[in-house]
Amino acid sequence: MACFSATQLHTLLWTSSLNRTSHHFKPNYTYRTPKFLFRQKPLIASFSTSDIEARTETKDSSTATLRELCHGHVPEHVIRRVEEVGYVIPTEVQLLALPFLYSGRDCVLHAQTGSGKTLAYLLQMLSVIDSQRSAVQALIVVPTRELGMQVTKVARTLAAKPSELKSGPKSCTVMALLDGGMLNRHKSWLKAEPPTIVVATMGSLCQMLEKHILKLDSCQVLVVDEVDFMFNSSKEISSLKRLLTSYSSSKNRQTIFASASIPQHRRFLYDCVQQKWTKADVVHVHVNSVEPMPSCLHHRFVVCTKREKNQVLLSLLQVDSPESAIIFVSEQSEKSKKAGNAPPITLLVDFLMSSSGGFSNVSLLEEDMNFNKRAASLSELRGGGGYLLVATDIAARGVDLPETTHIYNFDIPKDAVNYLHRAGRTGRKPFSDKKCFVTSIITVEERFVLQRFENELMFCCEQLFV
Repeated sequence: MACFSATQLHTLLWTSSLNRTSHHFKPNYTYRTPKFLFRQKPLIASFSTSDIEARTETKDSSTATLRELCHGHVPEHVIRRVEEVGYVIPTEVQLLALPFLYSGRDCVLHAQTGSGKTLAYLLQMLSVIDSQRSAVQALIVVPTRELGMQVTKVARTLAAKPSELKSGPKSCTVMALLDGGMLNRHKSWLKAEPPTIVVATMGSLCQMLEKHILKLDSCQVLVVDEVDFMFNSSKEISSLKRLLTSYSSSKNRQTIFASASIPQHRRFLYDCVQQKWTKADVVHVHVNSVEPMPSCLHHRFVVCTKREKNQVLLSLLQVDSPESAIIFVSEQSEKSKKAGNAPPITLLVDFLMSSSGGFSNVSLLEEDMNFNKRAASLSELRGGGGYLLVATDIAARGVDLPETTHIYNFDIPKDAVNYLHRAGRTGRKPFSDKKCFVTSIITVEERFVLQRFENELMFCCEQLFV
């Protein structure tokens, strides 16, 4: 396949982003008329690393840096702050997406977990907002409080002034409007001096919008993170659709969707255009469409009976001696709750802490915990060294613990998308090739389910014998 340097790729993408006619790239970089996805569907631009191969070696002087990609769009003091916190070389999704984002196009960022989607859309926000203006100019909608806390932390880090810049333009303010937060304090903040960027969960956002405390008249960029999860949530889908429909009437608006998994993405893109949630020239930026998970992940499985699972997990932990690990357990069923049974996750934590394996310091993260306990648990993990976290799937979306080396599926995920997001909690260090492990403990009957995940996500599992 022909290859471009990052600089050539950057120029090519800028040229294509200014062309409002939707098209696809062929490997020889000639244009062709795309096939209709369905009868009378609008044409949608789609770019992926399977279409364009960009080799970006850091020693190559022609390699594009984030500074080069952001120059002329993002304020200089923000670029300096980005460099100060360690973001220098763009990831693939940033290299592909930023030119389109800077041109004002609506985008669907479809890339692996930990690939840099958050930084891409935050840089676009910081390129258009006016920090001197007291109004909400950007909104990020997230499905969970944990993801919201993570995004808020990154946004505040980038918005802060560089350490050597004591004077200069006012930095933009970032509000975390999340479920379980102090909404009364947020009401006072919104009335006194509205923040520039709001990161919100749908429940808290709807409360503020319905009471007319939060106004989106000046909002220029709307981001929906983990969009597939949001659309699959029966609690939030109606509110999200109302928000998107309302926002679609705004002038000079830009909509950005992001996720590592968007099943039936062509149908999703078509619906976005038809419902006017995005403009007709929306761009689908699909990174690693052939390899949905990082190549540094090593997938394994152990077959045992349900009664043997606890002991098998204990043996794996003792053999692997993981630096930092997350053990995923299924949520308790409603039938089990009504029967008064103890939650499976609690039983597993009690077993590990009482075992002779030396696992006395085990952390817990589940949806039924109150928000303060969940926040304290994550804060403790990020502040310490190694950790062992037992969690339900609430930790599979947006929880950023880059030191995680091992994932254990004590219970098999319910589908391939959940497997993808669980596995995505490890191998999250950009440009690192350190091997990480994803191990599933399954019964004989569940083997075909894991094989289906292998086929859908294109990976191979090695069987272990404990």
